[in-house]
Amino acid sequence: MFSFISSVNPWLVGVGLNTILLSLVWFAPKKLLTPAGVFHAWLLGILIWGTLGWQGYVVVVFYFLVGSGVTRIGMAQKEAQGIAEKRSGARGPENVWGSALTGALCAMGIGILNAGILPHHQFPITNPQSLLLLGYVASFSTKLSDTCASEVGKAYGKSTFLITTLQPVPRGTEGAVSLEGTLAGVMASIAIAIIGWGVGLISPLGIVWCALAAFIATNLESVIGATLQSKYTWLTNEVVNILNTLIGAIAAMLLAIFIRG
Repeated sequence: MFSFISSVNPWLVGVGLNTILLSLVWFAPKKLLTPAGVFHAWLLGILIWGTLGWQGYVVVVFYFLVGSGVTRIGMAQKEAQGIAEKRSGARGPENVWGSALTGALCAMGIGILNAGILPHHQFPITNPQSLLLLGYVASFSTKLSDTCASEVGKAYGKSTFLITTLQPVPRGTEGAVSLEGTLAGVMASIAIAIIGWGVGLISPLGIVWCALAAFIATNLESVIGATLQSKYTWLTNEVVNILNTLIGAIAAMLLAIFIRG
């Protein structure tokens, strides 16, 4: 099946596949995306399929399904406490790109390299394509880690602490962490990294880099939330999400460069 699909123009396949799948999302009784969110997810899906094929698409779909599912854990309780995601977890354009902009940029970089627009020998590092693939997987590993840590912590965290002071704070406080949420985040980052390895985007060692990078980035995001987010109106959750995934992608690539030599 995949050999047949790969023989067709990947951009046309991306248009057709995303139109079908997002039509199902549009008519689903549980709204996972807003109408504008559906359109932007359609654009993202086409970009990912066109540049990375089904392998890259599997990673982003895994993130979307697991991330949407975990957001609904304990939804009634979180809504009653005023700490639930807006629109009952339905993602809008700002959520789509807040989560996926870094991954989309990595995918575009790979597409440019594959098209020969920027020859590989112009880069000071060997095999920049493999590094961008690692950054792609690490960005979604980081975001899924953050989502699971936040949502599980808000639903099941028995004790939540402000990451900068370790003082107890209510669930849902910006910069709060919990043992339950942290463990959920670590497991989520490993799970999606394993998916990335399973479809051939990263090496087994890349799973380690993704998990470490996700842990670093998720905790740094909590520090940003505890110290800076309330001080600057432009530092919205979506902007913080972009910074979070960018830190995760860069951290994974730096680990791969310097530890492997």
